[in-house]
Amino acid sequence: MTDTTAQDRLSAFHARREAAVVAPQGNLALVNTQWVDSPQTIWGVPGTWAPAEGGLVVTAEASDGIVVDGRLVDGAALVLSRDSTDPSEVRFSDTVTGFVITSEEGSHALRVWDAASDGIRDFGSIDSYPYNPDWVVTADFTPNPEGTTVGFEHLKDDGRTREQVIPGDITFTRDGTDYRLAAFRSGRTLQLVFADATNGTETYSVGRFLFVSPEDDGTVILDFNNAVLPPCAFSYNFNCPLPPKQNRFEVPIEAGEKNVLTKDGALLHG
Repeated sequence: MTDTTAQDRLSAFHARREAAVVAPQGNLALVNTQWVDSPQTIWGVPGTWAPAEGGLVVTAEASDGIVVDGRLVDGAALVLSRDSTDPSEVRFSDTVTGFVITSEEGSHALRVWDAASDGIRDFGSIDSYPYNPDWVVTADFTPNPEGTTVGFEHLKDDGRTREQVIPGDITFTRDGTDYRLAAFRSGRTLQLVFADATNGTETYSVGRFLFVSPEDDGTVILDFNNAVLPPCAFSYNFNCPLPPKQNRFEVPIEAGEKNVLTKDGALLHG
């Protein structure tokens, strides 16, 4: 593959990313994530919300205009979590939607999305590095014993860690330094949460993500040109995992996405 072809593919990748983040439930549309442990109101939307088996119960009048799974709520309705086999969809208006998420401990939160959010209105672009072939790395993937975990802190968890199963170690050597990285399962791929020397100066301070898939021959390609900003770079209502110690590079990785910019070129969350 020539660098020109790689650059073209990267340009197409960035175009898809910029389209995705402004979608009605894209990263820039998230305006609230509110955990519900007792009957309460939720900022920005009508109704009273309470915890229930498998999700939340919303109590509202027909005049509130809440539609759950295609039915107008007039009384009480169960809103099933995304973890359910048949998760519920909620619509509050022509632009505002929602769904319920579940924590590892079993509590539930309502996520509220607005297709006309301030973030979408102000969004200009995702600033990125030019294609850098030096940061396409062939690494080795070594499966771990079943149940191997690593503790990941999250941005809003006050230092607590969440154990994530690590299917295998990703190892490579670069410029005389040996790296052993930890990535956890994310759908059909592995998610690498990493930090490097550009964070807080050239790139988003929290770190970045890279999604990879090991090959049958035991290798894995780390194409850092495809490194993306975490959802919390787009909305403060996400709670992103932080890079563990072994995923923190002391060198700058000048490849991939850098920051979210407004229409006038300023940092969206400066």
